[in-house]
Amino acid sequence: MFGQQTPTLLVIEDSDEDFVALQRMMKGASLPHRVERCTDGDDALDFLYHTGKYIDNKTAPRPSLILLDLNLPGTDGREILHQLKQDDSLKMIPVVVFSTSSNPKDIEACYEYGVNSYILKPIDVHKLKMTIEIFSKYWFGVISLPDS
Repeated sequence: MFGQQTPTLLVIEDSDEDFVALQRMMKGASLPHRVERCTDGDDALDFLYHTGKYIDNKTAPRPSLILLDLNLPGTDGREILHQLKQDDSLKMIPVVVFSTSSNPKDIEACYEYGVNSYILKPIDVHKLKMTIEIFSKYWFGVISLPDS
């Protein structure tokens, strides 16, 4: 399914609380993947384009999947998504938006830009756990991701 490499999930999330909850709940799914995190849009673009502190490909491996929050400091998630899907070298990376925004305009814009999935962050802890388990099992246990 993944070849010989462990898939890398790039989480672009500014909330420490949301990221810690995500990591803890993903560990429960027991699926093999590496998790990298960027806390703002500019940091994420540096990671993806190997600039700034991410020049070394070993510290910034090409992600197999991106989990993207929309409301980020600096370059926001909408702009990151738009840039990724316009770039021939990055547009094949699946992007899943994971946001609190249920604004139909945000959802529509993300699908117009080419997002692969849009998930609303549940506020309820049990629903959040279930959502993350389904996300993990689907993206790292069921489907085939493109080679990095």
